[in-house]
Amino acid sequence: MIGTVAAVPPVACFGEPRLTAGLDEFGSLDLAAHEEVHGPIGPLSISSLLRLAEDIQLTGRGGAGFPFARKLRAVLESARSQQSPPVVVVNATEGEPASWKDKVLLTRAPHLILDGAALAAYALDADEIVIGVADDGVGESSLAAALRERQMPVDTGIVTVPHRFISGEGGALVRGINGEAHIPPGRKQRASDSGVGGLPTLLSNAETYAQIAVAARLGPYEYAAVGLEKEPGTVLLTVGGAARRPAVVECPTGTPLAEVLALCDVPPGPGVLVGGYHGKWISAESAAHAEVSRAGLSAVGGTLGAGIILPLGEDTCPLGEVAQVVRYLAGESAGQCGPCRLGLPDLARATDLVVSGANPADTVRTAAGVIKGRGACSHPDGTGRFATSAMEVFAADVVAHTTRDGCGKRVKGVLGLPEAPNVVKRRLAVDWSRCDGHGLCAVVAPEFIRLDDNGFPSFPPTPVPTWLEGGATKAVQMCPALALRLTEE
Repeated sequence: MIGTVAAVPPVACFGEPRLTAGLDEFGSLDLAAHEEVHGPIGPLSISSLLRLAEDIQLTGRGGAGFPFARKLRAVLESARSQQSPPVVVVNATEGEPASWKDKVLLTRAPHLILDGAALAAYALDADEIVIGVADDGVGESSLAAALRERQMPVDTGIVTVPHRFISGEGGALVRGINGEAHIPPGRKQRASDSGVGGLPTLLSNAETYAQIAVAARLGPYEYAAVGLEKEPGTVLLTVGGAARRPAVVECPTGTPLAEVLALCDVPPGPGVLVGGYHGKWISAESAAHAEVSRAGLSAVGGTLGAGIILPLGEDTCPLGEVAQVVRYLAGESAGQCGPCRLGLPDLARATDLVVSGANPADTVRTAAGVIKGRGACSHPDGTGRFATSAMEVFAADVVAHTTRDGCGKRVKGVLGLPEAPNVVKRRLAVDWSRCDGHGLCAVVAPEFIRLDDNGFPSFPPTPVPTWLEGGATKAVQMCPALALRLTEE
């Protein structure tokens, strides 16, 4: 829920815990407990840190999976060429509502994040560390308390950003730290060249810094003793959706996804969303054979992303669940480029029309294809990937919705969407005893209203998206027969 502090989900682990070590005994780790559980850690030179990151093949855990060593090297080269001190930024904003893994670290193991940031700052000879957290009330106080317990190698501050999906994008976080709007910059720019204050900036996810802190203690060989050869170590997963026991799970790479789902008591269902709202849907059959790793999930058509696993049960409408998320993502856009401002509403409309049975799945694929690769950030591509993979995995449901009266299931809303407070949902309705099929409404609001084969208005049975309310209101006002109206829920 936006504006409320939800309980942090429980933690589970396969095998020997690393990032979650000590949490079962201490609950949350203050500095004394942290040092007792994890042991001491010393500074590393830049060459040692680079070698460690390369040896363990560490990739970013925020979604993109970019090699951490390449980021380090890029920042180092920029700092040397510009003769400027770099800045280390920890992205702990976790803007996706369904994700909780970073919040678990912030609230229960904050010193691991700080250890990793301190290692990077010392190795790069940085001037400053900035940690970005969401303003949802989760994590900021525990992080601040951890900072008061210890001495960091450089000035370290906390910056809060709005708890919105798009605020967690790297460019949006940098802009927010710089005092600008918390939205992506509108053009692609590498933080390693110009980030906070225009300085070379090492920007990575909270779990990534915690991983490098674990690896610095274990060394590359012991770190790689678990997991896959090409993706060693463990990952944190947020398992929610239809899971009866939702949890943040730490597991070695290569763990069968089916075992993770069983641990969280996931009921049988038609599909699993892997990678979060910018991820992909995979079928139940694929989930039964997939392993938890970037390569393993990619092999079955999925993606690890930020480690978000959202299964559906049999008791909800899959397409209705998908449409809710697409509408949310369209509303979360920065609205500063065509693919977001125009393309995402069109994609949301196309998805709604598939749910209503008015359009085939190809309309969703077409709408996603129009925006692919054209956005100023990854938001349009990620949303399109989410929607189009759903059309493939839930093909049988598409047939049921477009050729019959639907799947017969209501939408339970199990995908972890936030509820905006005091938002009135409005739906269009038609008094068919009055409607004469003038067609003016479809001219005034073509994004939401179309004419059927008989010339009468047709629109999705879903609430009118906020970005289309103006057009819908105008259509109601201009209806010659006074047949169209907006109802409130």
